[in-house]
Amino acid sequence: MDESMSPASSAVSTTEDDEPGQTGEGAQLLDELREAIARYVILPSSEALTAVTLWVAATHIQPALQHAPRLAVVGPAKRCGKSRLLDVLTETVREPLITVNTSPAVVFRSIGDDPPTLLVDEADTIFGSIKAAEKNEELRGLLNAGHQRNRPALRISGPEHKPQAFPTFAMAALAGIGDLPDTVMDRAVVIRMQRRKAGERVEQFRSRRDIPALHALRDRLTAWLRPLMDTAADLVPPMPVQDRAADTWEPLVVVAELAGGHWPERARATCTAMCAAEVGQDDESNVKTRLLKDIRRVFACYGDPDTVRTRDLLEELLKDQEAPWAEYRNTGLTPRYLGILLKDFGIQAAVLRFEGGRQARGFTRTQFTDAWARYCPEEQPPDGGETTRHGSAVHP
Repeated sequence: MDESMSPASSAVSTTEDDEPGQTGEGAQLLDELREAIARYVILPSSEALTAVTLWVAATHIQPALQHAPRLAVVGPAKRCGKSRLLDVLTETVREPLITVNTSPAVVFRSIGDDPPTLLVDEADTIFGSIKAAEKNEELRGLLNAGHQRNRPALRISGPEHKPQAFPTFAMAALAGIGDLPDTVMDRAVVIRMQRRKAGERVEQFRSRRDIPALHALRDRLTAWLRPLMDTAADLVPPMPVQDRAADTWEPLVVVAELAGGHWPERARATCTAMCAAEVGQDDESNVKTRLLKDIRRVFACYGDPDTVRTRDLLEELLKDQEAPWAEYRNTGLTPRYLGILLKDFGIQAAVLRFEGGRQARGFTRTQFTDAWARYCPEEQPPDGGETTRHGSAVHP
């Protein structure tokens, strides 16, 4: 590094010496960015908010990185805040290149030594069906290759039809309903968005009012991080995960190390928690909302008890000839498949005590109340008064 950049080195050492809870320039800036994102979008967890904050900051040092983590912003249904999050990302990442659809040729010609940040909305229209995924197989390959530096794509180009190497390395955020292809998800920091429930509030995003403040944050990120790229390139931070997960999360931990203060500890805790949460995730988001509604119907059929046996729940679900459960996965919905479908909502069966002191696996009604409120809320009476359920007055 030349002498003109030597102050950056001392700035890093100063923040690294801070005790947890103290904030230097970088830590304070990340705190402000985290707060700004939360102003417009409700993320599914504090860890997810931290991950998005660090991912945005990492886009400003892409030339120093060995890996370019994808940000997979996915949800089980519409209106989960995916596009709004992309709106905020567009105004805070470095050199955004946003599209609701794209082609490999466009991406090839948009990436250089200092790449843009790719932002793709409605990614389910690209990968959401077998036919669409097959049509966009080349784009999926590009996204996979671009996760790691020095993985160019070779194409015949020009009037002489000579092979030309196009760079693919660039950070990318993709938002859509349902999971992205497994190979993309495996290279991504996954943000599983949830629909807001009653009482959860965010500020409306208004371009003329809000973009200038976000751009000011973006410019401060650039001013802080760009002089530190040589330092960032030399950092090899200890990681709490291994293999590809470590490759994907390392840029976020590098940013946290540059910031100092409480951020290194927070980044590693976030990495550990979110990687663990992704183990065993399935891609059947399209049926989950229907399952929640049908389970609520089963509870109602039994008089809304506090608990229901798993076998009784499945028996009622399989009775509905218009529902997909009798033919689910060709064998019908089983306890195992039921557990997989509910895992996204943090719901799992447990051994419970029922009448007569007998124990069996089942679910409590309270396990579902949060998911029902988010994805299939019951309509409230027009006058906001009491609703009647099975002959008894129940306050909503």
